[in-house]
Amino acid sequence: MAVSASHVSRLSAAVDVPVPETHLRLFHTHTGERIDVVFRRGGEYVASGLDKLNHFLRDHRTGDVHQYNPKVFDLLADLEAVVGKAGAELQIICGYRTPWSNEFLRKNTTGVAKNSLHMEAEAIDIRLPGLPLQKLRDAALAMKRGGVGYYAASNFVHVDVGRVRRW
Repeated sequence: MAVSASHVSRLSAAVDVPVPETHLRLFHTHTGERIDVVFRRGGEYVASGLDKLNHFLRDHRTGDVHQYNPKVFDLLADLEAVVGKAGAELQIICGYRTPWSNEFLRKNTTGVAKNSLHMEAEAIDIRLPGLPLQKLRDAALAMKRGGVGYYAASNFVHVDVGRVRRW
């Protein structure tokens, strides 16, 4: 039995092909908050999802919210997939920082850059429970999508969407 091209076209139009969704599950270690949010459908970012992530990643010291570069969220989702933990809950140590918070940390801790990309909402400090920190670092380095900082003593990895570098 022959099937015409127009018949196939009508059948294809009648079938809803689901648009893939990309989401993140996050736990903020300083606020105790959790979020599970879709931030991209297919190739389009979801504005409401981005807004929720921006609020979630606010400066936990001041409450200030900044619009994150969505490439950071893509990086996190891709990093989870690379390490075989797609959809796992990432722990967030630090998201956005106001200049005041950044300077506060510079004065009271070590390893904080004066011009940190946290102040541009282009960096995030993370860990993934159940995954050795070195594996997370190595996977982020292999992706070559930005800077990667390894803070073994503090138990987190810094990732950003700036130039490719490591420390």
